[in-house]
Amino acid sequence: MPISISMMILGAQLLVPVADNVPKFDMARSCKLDLAATAGLSVGQSLKSCVNDEQKARRQLGALWTKMSVAQRESCAGQEAVGGTPSYVSLLTCLQMDQWVLKP
Repeated sequence: MPISISMMILGAQLLVPVADNVPKFDMARSCKLDLAATAGLSVGQSLKSCVNDEQKARRQLGALWTKMSVAQRESCAGQEAVGGTPSYVSLLTCLQMDQWVLKP
């Protein structure tokens, strides 16, 4: 019986909807992985620029996040979970595109 209770608790955690807060991403890790995939750039300056872009997008998401529907947030956050390098810039772009598509 203890195994089934543990399984229920674990399963319940998988069904938690996207919170009302912007997800937390490891900006430095994401930027380093992105830079590793890009050849020929100055790593120090590019990393700093990438982290600055991510911080700016995170602040913009703070103002936009609660204005978006749960479905939009779940869809865009789900897309960021794929691939292993989530990005606030990409998440912001996804939500902005949803806004543009939904406007009459």
